[in-house]
Amino acid sequence: MQHNHDQSNPNNVPAIYTKLITVDKVDLLLGPYATNMAAAAMPVIIENNKLTVSMMAVSINRHFNYPKYFSMLSLGPDGVRAFSKGFFDLAATLQPKPQTVAMLSGDAEFSRTSADGARANAAAGGFKIVYDKSYPPGTTDFAPTVRAIAAVNPDIVFIAAYPPDTVGIVRAADEIGLKPKIFSGTMIGLLITPIKTQLGPILDGIVIMESFVPSFNFPGMADLLKRYRVAAAGEKIDPLGYGFAPFGYAAGQVLGQAVEATQSLDQTKLAEYMHSHKFTTVAGDIAFGEDGEWTQGRTVFTQFQNVAPSDPEQFADGKKQPVVWPPQYKTGEMIYPYADAKK
Repeated sequence: MQHNHDQSNPNNVPAIYTKLITVDKVDLLLGPYATNMAAAAMPVIIENNKLTVSMMAVSINRHFNYPKYFSMLSLGPDGVRAFSKGFFDLAATLQPKPQTVAMLSGDAEFSRTSADGARANAAAGGFKIVYDKSYPPGTTDFAPTVRAIAAVNPDIVFIAAYPPDTVGIVRAADEIGLKPKIFSGTMIGLLITPIKTQLGPILDGIVIMESFVPSFNFPGMADLLKRYRVAAAGEKIDPLGYGFAPFGYAAGQVLGQAVEATQSLDQTKLAEYMHSHKFTTVAGDIAFGEDGEWTQGRTVFTQFQNVAPSDPEQFADGKKQPVVWPPQYKTGEMIYPYADAKK
């Protein structure tokens, strides 16, 4: 297996995939990981007529319509709206119903995509957007932005942000005393156990979208996480692995099952098989639609509750982050409004 680190920089990606395909002459591709990186790789992959299974990339094939692209992320047919549809569905059930929304997003592919979906869902749910701004990559001081959000006194604050931004925004919100009825979003940093541990109790009340939670105990998952956690200790990476490990492993399972079933490395034969068959993986049963996305979505929304300081193990069983939406995956009750969860 050939592995290359893109350093989370989209500018590095085209050269990496060009080398993998033309110099290393790999038979099969997996990745990249994340929206920004996957979007950067697509022109090279398409030019070379290769198949790939990306990981944690958000609806990028809507830009390319490439039949050999497959996504390992549980958005389903709702596409960009899946990241926030359940959240606004949940908000619509609350009493008193929140009315106004403030949105803040980073100026990068993932954050823009998530914000686009949130705008559409807010409008569909009859919510009024009273603040909608983006910030440039590399921003470190979020206090002025959070003050501006507080000044419009929104019922809902929705944030679309990458990990470093997430930390800055959550800290600024705590320091300034931001108190909407709901504080939520696609804050990728809050999928990462060390960041959750670092922020501790100031997370209480925040609602986030997640694609995988401890209550998703699909066949093979317990064994995968046991092996992952041994390796993670040595690598000094996320000690629990719920946010990312299931999808990386499942991507390999899908590709392996397709190769075994077709007895071929032909990219077209593999793509045709993957579009027409269901796969059993540690991330559950998966079938792919015409666009390479899952035919059935499975996103959930969790709320941080009673988080203790400096304790990564508290996030292992999901009790500090019960699933509050959708009803079929619900493991706890939402504390509403946000201020009540902060008490």
